[in-house]
Amino acid sequence: MLRELTKSQQETDRILQETAQQSKETDRRMLETDRRMLETDRRMKDTDRQIRELGKQIGGLGEKFGSFTEGLALPSMENILRTRFGMEVVSPSVRVTKDGRHLEIDVLSYANGPINAAYVVEVKSHAREESIAQMKALLTRFRQFFPEHSDKRLYGILAAVDLSADLRERALREGFYVARIHDQVFELDVPADFQPIAY
Repeated sequence: MLRELTKSQQETDRILQETAQQSKETDRRMLETDRRMLETDRRMKDTDRQIRELGKQIGGLGEKFGSFTEGLALPSMENILRTRFGMEVVSPSVRVTKDGRHLEIDVLSYANGPINAAYVVEVKSHAREESIAQMKALLTRFRQFFPEHSDKRLYGILAAVDLSADLRERALREGFYVARIHDQVFELDVPADFQPIAY
C-alpha cells in the first residue's frame, strides 16, 4: 500500500512538473502574443497616421485640381456667357455669407436691361450624380443670397471635363445647359432644340 502511495505520489509530482512546464510555456507564449499585439497596435497607429496624412494630401490635391479646372473653364465660359448670352458681368469664384449661411458659385454672370438674366456655372472636373442636386440647390437658394437679382430669369450651366452620357441627358432634362471640354476649350453641348428651364 505504501509502495502504491509512493508510486501515486511520484506520478502526481511528475504531472505537477509537466503542468508547471506547460504553464511556463503558456506564460512565454502569452508574453510573445502581448509583444506581437503591441507591435501590431504600433503599426496600426502608424498606418492610421499615414492614412490621415494621405487623406490631407489627396484633399489638397483635389482642391488644387478643382481650382485648376475652374481656371481652365473660366476663359471659355466667359466667352460663351458674353457672346452667346449677352452677359455684361462675369465673376469667377463668388462667395456669399448671409445670416450665418454660405453660398459658393464657381462662375456668376448676369445682364440687366432687356436681357435681364443671370447664369450660375458649376464647374466639375468629374461630374457625378450629386452634381445635378448641387446645381438645383444653388439655383433654388440663389435669390435668398442675391435679392438684387430677384427679377431676373435664372439659368444653370453644368461645365464638366468628364461627364457620362447618362448624366448629360439628366442635366438637360433638368433644364441645365451642359458645357464640356473639347481641345482644351469648354463648349456648350446641347441639342439644337434644347429649351433651358428658368429657375
